[in-house]
Amino acid sequence: MNAHRILFVCMGNICRSPSAEGVFRKLVEQRGVASRFEIDSAGTGGWHIDRPADARAQQAARARDIDLSAIRARQVCVADTQYYDTIIAMDNDNQSRLLELADDSHRRKVRLLLEYADCPDSLEVPDPYYGGDHGFERALDLIEEACCGLLDQLLAQSPRQRS
Repeated sequence: MNAHRILFVCMGNICRSPSAEGVFRKLVEQRGVASRFEIDSAGTGGWHIDRPADARAQQAARARDIDLSAIRARQVCVADTQYYDTIIAMDNDNQSRLLELADDSHRRKVRLLLEYADCPDSLEVPDPYYGGDHGFERALDLIEEACCGLLDQLLAQSPRQRS
């Protein structure tokens, strides 16, 4: 069975999308389905290429037993829109950028993360970069809830892996 390829995308790939990558990795490991997924993250901008996740994002994630230390920022490219099965944007601006990058046959793959949350007040994960520590905690709360919903949906629509 081929792994479902999923890409999380924010602006610079140092706060929200690496956090979502880390959260989703933890969830698939906890549920014993890690082999069914290929998980990555990227940013629509290239300012932070090859840099680690923001120290505040790493600290907030570490407090939840999520390790972001191996993740390095990269910029999303056209090939990503073709390669990944599901592309998850953190906000409307990044979703728009992804839709511009993708051709018609791949635009259906681009979704907002909070579409998978139970009752979101908004469909955007707020960017915590210019705020305090509370912003990183709030972003993680939203990301965790939505990633649970996303994983539930992906598992429900794909056949079980055979041993």
